[in-house]
Amino acid sequence: MRATPQPTTADLDAATRARRGRPTARSFTGQDPFLRAAYRLCRRTTRAHDPGIHALIQLMPAVLRPACRALWAAASVLDDLADRRDVEPAEREARVEAWTQALQRDLAAGASTDPVRHALVDTALRWRLDLSSLQGAMTSTRNDARGRYFADWAEWQARCNEELVPWVDQVRQLFEQVGAPMTLRLDRRKDYEQFIDGSQLTDVLTDLSADLAQGLLLLPAEALEAFPGAEDDLRQGRWSPAAAALISDLTALARQWVTRPAMTRGMHPGAATVLNTAACLMRAQLDAVEAAGSTLLKRAPRPSLAARTRILAPARLRSAMAWSLTPLTVPGPRPPAVAASVPRPAADNTGLRPPPPHPDDARPPQIAADRMPSHVAVIMDGNGRWAEQRGLPRPEGHRAGTAAVREMVYGALEIGLRHLTLYAFSTENWKRDTEEVSTILEAIRRDLDEGPLRDLDVRQRWSGRPDELPEELVQALLREERRTRGRTGLTLTVCINYGGRDEITRTAAALVQAAQAGDVDPHLIGEDDFTRHLPHPDMPDVDLLWRTGDEQRTSNFLPWHATYAELHFTPGYWPDVDRRDLWQAITEYGRRQRRHGAVPLVSPRRPPATGHIRADFSG
Repeated sequence: MRATPQPTTADLDAATRARRGRPTARSFTGQDPFLRAAYRLCRRTTRAHDPGIHALIQLMPAVLRPACRALWAAASVLDDLADRRDVEPAEREARVEAWTQALQRDLAAGASTDPVRHALVDTALRWRLDLSSLQGAMTSTRNDARGRYFADWAEWQARCNEELVPWVDQVRQLFEQVGAPMTLRLDRRKDYEQFIDGSQLTDVLTDLSADLAQGLLLLPAEALEAFPGAEDDLRQGRWSPAAAALISDLTALARQWVTRPAMTRGMHPGAATVLNTAACLMRAQLDAVEAAGSTLLKRAPRPSLAARTRILAPARLRSAMAWSLTPLTVPGPRPPAVAASVPRPAADNTGLRPPPPHPDDARPPQIAADRMPSHVAVIMDGNGRWAEQRGLPRPEGHRAGTAAVREMVYGALEIGLRHLTLYAFSTENWKRDTEEVSTILEAIRRDLDEGPLRDLDVRQRWSGRPDELPEELVQALLREERRTRGRTGLTLTVCINYGGRDEITRTAAALVQAAQAGDVDPHLIGEDDFTRHLPHPDMPDVDLLWRTGDEQRTSNFLPWHATYAELHFTPGYWPDVDRRDLWQAITEYGRRQRRHGAVPLVSPRRPPATGHIRADFSG
């Protein structure tokens, strides 16, 4: 294999000359002595808490370093508050809550007397970061004070994503704003998630001795049970064959997870250098874990200075060259504080409003729990024909259809639906007129920007391919996913540039990769294995699939999830639909007897057809 060319001294000299005259980190802290001291404290905190993170931040553009240190120092402070074993759990929880509530007040005021929060407030305002996406991470950290137990890997990985990903996403937003986006292809999302899991598992193995001293063993029961006796041995400080085998297995798993070279393909070279270097440092850390043996139970292993130098020296040269050749966008004057940037730390999603009432004061029907679908999927058909029927251009129908989308969300929230999936734009819709396609995509982006659902208890997700979609739309969709990841009410999945066969094909390809990597046994692959590799593995099966527009076909929509869905077709065009039609569809669903291939207990009577008549849901 041909070696990658390393930057030369001449290259570094050229990079240094190109950097002259650029804004530096110091130029953004100004002459305010308290602010400068706050950022210096964040630098010391980051370096002491995690030298690897400190080294990676040094590979970033100088203008981003203070902001990244402020974010990491804040996360470290919260972790320390939650992990204080000399304090009772209730008090630890109260301290985390008090810190996050103080941050809420500080963000509104634009300053803080606490130096770490002061630096974080300055970072949020200066770079216009929306810290509300950290709500879930802060709540999760607060709950950690009560103790942590993981039944299986899925639960462990969910906690990793909940606690770590929101902070990493803030760093990604910084890279986007500076003009060197850390773009992650959606078809590489699994790589990204496993990279995060690998970094967390590396940390758990490194900190094993400190955690055990506090009575913690932050591994899932599923992993421990595979090596009988290993858990008791570790808790008692014994380095037994079972414990050694467990650590060896976990070290190999962490190494596999952090080795994701495809994740950085097509990424800006500076951002790619940061992530690739992170992977190299973690593999070096895992080498140290593997070599530690029984001393792993006494102290945290660290890679040798020589090993770190072999990784960091060329990385510094590469990053310096990459940033010297990149025109960076720097923030303008810091705007005043605004309450919109405040994260809400409470676990009950305070500040969220109920959906607006129906104009006619219609109320949802009372549906028995065993008659209520969990997941309703809708093919929103008839926009163009609605416009033509009124003598309007077809694109006008798509603009009118956005009001019906809001009505569906309002109705789903009011009746207590857990999952709603809407088919907004298929991979086949590219065949339509260019103006109509542009109108559809622009209407979606404008609705995201206006944010009519922003204050509702709605977790927004996107399913589909990024290929060919406008970059502004992709970023808006990802932004809403990040912002609402902590919501616990309705999960709204919008399918844009989506095709069911394409989804199955991509999932099959991911399953092949997993088999080649040894993650699954190809001879024992089952439906659960396939489901785990879908873009949204937690999406439940569709109970009710509803199509408007007087057409009776499923049009390549959610073929895997809708295998046993009840089908509901209505003649009305999508722009004429409101929440009462959703309630009527759910009411009709409740009358049906679902058998899934079994013989019915009693012979059901066919319910009367609802046809074109909208039921009366008036109060």
